Amino acid sequence: MENSNKTRYSDSELQEFKELIQDKLRSSKEELNSLTTSLSNPNANGTEDTSGAYKTLEDGSATMEKEQINQLAARQKKFIDNLENALVRIENKTYGVCRETGKLIPKERLRAVPHATLSMEAKLKQS
Repeated sequence: MENSNKTRYSDSELQEFKELIQDKLRSSKEELNSLTTSLSNPNANGTEDTSGAYKTLEDGSATMEKEQINQLAARQKKFIDNLENALVRIENKTYGVCRETGKLIPKERLRAVPHATLSMEAKLKQS
């Protein structure tokens, strides 16, 4: 029973999205915390040096692993920021409105990508 003339989601629909986003925020923050912890404890997996022969190799791989964790953490921070911005749009009652077309973004898309600000139509035009 989607009403195509509807310009915004109802308060109850917004509440449903708010709960979905808050759940995603909670798990995303836990994941970020875990990544940050692994960065500050590089030897958390208990790999103590037993031989100096592999030290250089280990240093290189440890640096690469640290860079990957840093990238994951940065991506996670950006995701958290996007989710928090989506909560602001819910408060403003502008959530779910495509910033290009002004049309409502379908619920299916918002459930899959709750921080989406573009409808698929506008997103595909961007590429």
